[in-house]
Amino acid sequence: MKKFLFILTTITLVLTACERDDFQFSPESPGVSDLTDPSLAWSSDSFEAASGAENVFPTLTNTCNVSVTYTSSQPEVATISGDGTITLIGAGSTLITASSAADQRYSASSASYLLTVVGNSGSDAYDGSLTFASSGDPSSDDDISTTTFKGKITINFSQSGDASVSGDSYGYVSVDGNKVTVNNTGGEVLIYELTGTTGNGFFKVYGAKKQAIVLNGVSITNPDGAAINNQNKKRTFIAVYGDNTLSDSESAAYEQVGEEDLKAVLFSEAQLIFSGSGLLRVNALNKQDKSAIATDDYIRMMQSPTIKVNTKNGAGHGFKGKDYVQLSGGSLAVTSAGDMKKGITTDDYVLVEGGTHMVTVTGGVAWDDEDSEYSGTAGVKADNYFAMTGGTLTIKNTGDGGKGINAGSYDFDAENHTLSDSYISGGTLNVTTTGKEVNDVSAKGIKIGWVTKEGSGDHATVTGYAGKLTISGGTVRVNSTNGEGLEVKGDLTFEGGETWVSSGSDDAINCQGDLTVDKGFVYAFSAGNDAMDSNGNTRLNGGYVMAICTSGSPEVAIDANTEEGKKLYIGSGATLVAYGGLESGYSASQNVYSMNGTAGAWNALYGNGSFIAAFKVPSGISNFIVSAPSLSGGYQGVSVSGEGKCSGVWATEGISGGSSVTISNYTGGNGGPGGNGGGPGGWGPRGF
Repeated sequence: MKKFLFILTTITLVLTACERDDFQFSPESPGVSDLTDPSLAWSSDSFEAASGAENVFPTLTNTCNVSVTYTSSQPEVATISGDGTITLIGAGSTLITASSAADQRYSASSASYLLTVVGNSGSDAYDGSLTFASSGDPSSDDDISTTTFKGKITINFSQSGDASVSGDSYGYVSVDGNKVTVNNTGGEVLIYELTGTTGNGFFKVYGAKKQAIVLNGVSITNPDGAAINNQNKKRTFIAVYGDNTLSDSESAAYEQVGEEDLKAVLFSEAQLIFSGSGLLRVNALNKQDKSAIATDDYIRMMQSPTIKVNTKNGAGHGFKGKDYVQLSGGSLAVTSAGDMKKGITTDDYVLVEGGTHMVTVTGGVAWDDEDSEYSGTAGVKADNYFAMTGGTLTIKNTGDGGKGINAGSYDFDAENHTLSDSYISGGTLNVTTTGKEVNDVSAKGIKIGWVTKEGSGDHATVTGYAGKLTISGGTVRVNSTNGEGLEVKGDLTFEGGETWVSSGSDDAINCQGDLTVDKGFVYAFSAGNDAMDSNGNTRLNGGYVMAICTSGSPEVAIDANTEEGKKLYIGSGATLVAYGGLESGYSASQNVYSMNGTAGAWNALYGNGSFIAAFKVPSGISNFIVSAPSLSGGYQGVSVSGEGKCSGVWATEGISGGSSVTISNYTGGNGGPGGNGGGPGGWGPRGF
């Protein structure tokens, strides 16, 4: 009965969140900001639609009935109208996104799913030739068009009989039912085209030259292990056409054959380079810790296949490249359900250059016998660094102890004596984590680098750390329900782009080193700790920064490590809006003011006869700390034409109207715009 009553109470709170717009934040009500999140959600993270068929597309949950804008990342694949109606255009994949802007009641919200359109014929069909069009990088050996192939062997798998072979004038292919093995002893650069269907077979290839495996409407299930096992250690192109599926089974034992590796449903000793225009599904159903796709070299996605990876609990990782993973095009959708497992993982770096990709992780924390510690999951795990220059990557991790991106490990640093810097210079990155901390494994949106400590708790001493991140372009959106949003163990620098980070219970943005904002738009919101926090200096040299902390004393909107002589600096080029106080003893090269405005609506900063910028704080906040070059006044109730920046919280153009409000010198500490924490350049106690 008590549990039933609790459920009813929870529902009431959600409904109240959709109905109320008059709540004012206070230190006694931390986390009330959660009530203003409309929590848009699709009924599925991915969907396959067939051209010419009646498709039942995923539906959007919009409990608060907020105004929604729909977009398709690849309109040449599918378009979506203002009322959510989808029109299929061509084969391929596109990210369908529903987004809502912040207003007087609700924070900005968005939700996406990967729509894959499977064509019956046309652009996703293989023409059978020995030549291929460029897959996106003609200057690289990874582009299949730069390779000259000598011949093609076609293997047609069968459900009712033995696999058939054509084009094998070399005598390289042996067939046992639907278990097909190629031993290319002559060194020819060949194409192996796979077609047909089998529920009890595999394709295995040996060779000493680069090769192409064309998947042309093939379905291979190997109940005992790998569906494709590439033992050739030279570059291998996987050209995807039509509709293809590779699977193992729950009973797959992956019995060792000699010293050959058996690591995945699709395994390769060599580089794997994906291209083509079709769809490939890879299902890892085993309970032997074997991955879906893995290579002992690197993996690269070129234009323009769609690869959908599904790993069940007991199987291994989704997409594993030992040397590195490079996403240059196409679409990769990974669903991972195993404890400790990663969606995309590598012993070195992950680079996202293009394409549309989605990773969904649901697994939790478990004991890792190899490392003798508890370990959690990650959407992306890179032992060295993470980088993004283009494309779209969406990560959702709902597992306890789960991270969206986890890059930079101590072991890699110790072995290589250096840890490369992570960077984001372009593209769109969306990260959501909802799990909680379990067995000292915390959930985080993005974690970069490593740190070592002596002692425990608040008395622990940092003995070493590494891992830097620079954001100079692109769009980054991170939402972590129960952990830090963006954590960097080294220095964190913003040199451009738009970065939006929210945490429901910890720091929104945190770094062990120095935190610097030179350019770009930054939004940090925390309902449970500091909005922006560094263990070194925090320097706001330029750009547009909004930091909101609603948790109250002793947390602040922007923090620095004053306990060790570090400081918060506000330079003469920064535009700042904050709620929750600034670190005591901060130093400012321009005036810092208190300002009253309108909660959840557009307010503006004014100076030199024009608007400097408009900003929209969350619902419930109507007084804030402001600073900007030549700032002389404030406005409330302004209008902004066009879409705002940084998920609709900043605007620098198209500002008009409104009514002026008075600004006054800020002399506060933490806990809100008021207080007694010391003004610019001064020192004072933290707290009310």
